[in-house]
Amino acid sequence: MGSVALVNARVLAGESLRRDVAVLIDGGRIAALLPEPQARAQAAETVDLEGGILLPGFIDVQVNGGGGVLFNNAPTVEALRSIVAGHRRFGSTGLLPTLISDDVHTMRAAVDAVRQAIAAGVPGVLGIHLEGPYIAPERKGTHNADTFRVPDAAEIEMATALDNGVTLITLAPEQVPADTIRAMVARGAKVAAGHTAASYEQARAGLDAGISGFTHLYNAMTPLQGREPGVVGAALEDPHSWCGVIVDGVHVHPASLRVALAAKPRGKVVLVTDAMPMVGSDDPSFNLYGETIVAKDGVVRNAAGSLAGSALDMASAVRNTVQMLGLPLEEAARMASTYPAQFLGLGDRLGRIAPGYRADLVLLDEALQVRETWIGGVTSRG
Repeated sequence: MGSVALVNARVLAGESLRRDVAVLIDGGRIAALLPEPQARAQAAETVDLEGGILLPGFIDVQVNGGGGVLFNNAPTVEALRSIVAGHRRFGSTGLLPTLISDDVHTMRAAVDAVRQAIAAGVPGVLGIHLEGPYIAPERKGTHNADTFRVPDAAEIEMATALDNGVTLITLAPEQVPADTIRAMVARGAKVAAGHTAASYEQARAGLDAGISGFTHLYNAMTPLQGREPGVVGAALEDPHSWCGVIVDGVHVHPASLRVALAAKPRGKVVLVTDAMPMVGSDDPSFNLYGETIVAKDGVVRNAAGSLAGSALDMASAVRNTVQMLGLPLEEAARMASTYPAQFLGLGDRLGRIAPGYRADLVLLDEALQVRETWIGGVTSRG
């Protein structure tokens, strides 16, 4: 495939949306940002983006399902193809398929499926997120507490066995020894605190042991109070860790999200969907742990009333961040691309429109709806 020039768009390059550059793609990577006449002269093909908004492709670190498939129910390469295709429609060009708490057999199958999918070049699979089962019964949400356990050395090895992608593990720091966290990090995993009843001190100890993130901040964790800062207090105070947030107007009040943005250094709050199978599917229902769960008015709850993930997609999360939180589009876009890439240790190759970066891109219209995506320079239009 020859080089392609993407022209006539507002391009998020650096800090701002720029009209004065075109994007030259060659060999699946961004070769250069050039004035349009130069880009046209150098490219084998020119694509007119008709004045749209060109952003780095969205990166979602928490995706339980999509395209009608729940990863727990089908830990296979084919399921992963359906999940990433379902989310690509909404601008996600990279994601971590997320397995919620399950048995060792299912976890091993999920890790193997992700390894095979990446090896086969399934576009958009960056690694795996194991959300549980090393979490707290008191903050279980919709997870099955029967699966909760403390991993031994063999299970730590299994959970961190992915050798061709990123591994993110969500755990409750009060439920596992600090040495377990250190061992996971030493084996290359990113570790986040979530579904946790930890005190502030226990959360701090987890950070000291190597925790670098917090999974769906405010949800399923001890709150911030005056004399008991809890996990939320530890998360907001720590300048080095990243916090995932679900900006759907249901999981967290917009004021609480604005507090997090004010407390954390810029670049440390990332948008996640926590999406369930109905994203990219016409079916609002799915099966979880033998229970049929149906989304009503875009809200996903189990029979007990607990939120069971979301029906959110990344393009909606970006729009909500602009409309509910009042952030500029440029910053909302970075929260959906640049910052998650940095959290995953991929910030040198993903999450920016810059020379040398993989050509993972999303084109939005004025209403911030997705018109087209590219993964490795290959367009979704076929």
